[in-house]
Amino acid sequence: MFDVLIALLDSTVRLSVALLLACLAGLYSERSGVFDIGLEGKMLAGAFAAASAAAVTGSAWIGVLAAILAAVFFALVHGFASITNRGNQIVSGVAINFIVAGATVLLGQAWFKEGGRTPQLSGNARFDDIILPFADTVRGVPIIGPIYADLISGHSILVYIAFAMVPLTWWVLFRTRFGLRLRAVGENPAAVDTAGISVTWLRYRAVICCGVLTGLAGAYLSLAQSPGFVKDMTAGRGFVALAALIFAKWKPVPAMFACLLFGFLDAFAIRFQGYSFPVIGQVPTQLMQALPYILTVILLAGFIGKAIPPKAGGVAYVKER
Repeated sequence: MFDVLIALLDSTVRLSVALLLACLAGLYSERSGVFDIGLEGKMLAGAFAAASAAAVTGSAWIGVLAAILAAVFFALVHGFASITNRGNQIVSGVAINFIVAGATVLLGQAWFKEGGRTPQLSGNARFDDIILPFADTVRGVPIIGPIYADLISGHSILVYIAFAMVPLTWWVLFRTRFGLRLRAVGENPAAVDTAGISVTWLRYRAVICCGVLTGLAGAYLSLAQSPGFVKDMTAGRGFVALAALIFAKWKPVPAMFACLLFGFLDAFAIRFQGYSFPVIGQVPTQLMQALPYILTVILLAGFIGKAIPPKAGGVAYVKER
């Protein structure tokens, strides 16, 4: 049972990374007052750009750079529509999702002639798992050995970057001048403007941070979790990340635990598909696959208490004359 638990937790970590990066991305954007429904689209754009660049160049790091550039581009499009032109932020995000979903398949077919997929990646075009020091040595030690060797060690570099982003995000938001201004502009942009700080530039920096993190999330999906890009490979993770962000009440550490919870349910569903449980018997595969999404609906239906978003969230700022 302990080995099964370790394997389940290992899958939980791997499946929660993309959610965590997307959730932190939404945290930066929404804390500044810019709601972003387009996390899904930017992740998908990042996944396609990463796999395409890695397939052509043979370098996973070039793929990561391409993913970040692609996601930042769509983040700036969202910023231009909702910040500069004061458009509806929800409509802009949904439009990005639709555009990217179609464009990735179209470009994939035009470039690689594999039905919208990219070629299978291998070697330096993918991120290999990193074995931490002494992992093989302590593997035989009861309890501690398997936890270190199989759960903590043996992940790609993007996994460690994702979890390192949690304390970094906390420090940026709550211990830096930029973070203070970012939170202030999401609550009362008029006060920030009165202090002589550009509301527009602050919000643009927030959506750029969002683009960088969603690009990393997409790169993880196509360069580490899977050996390439396939159609709609984000599979709703951007929307689940938004649900995790609301569940965490726009705070980075609770966001990490929320994403781990969703990742655990996903890992549980995958591992126990077709398994016959005592008393209830075999659970339909479709129900197991739907578990993370069912939890999303339940949590958002009001079981998390009152989640209060930033006061200026979703509202375009108009400078008073």
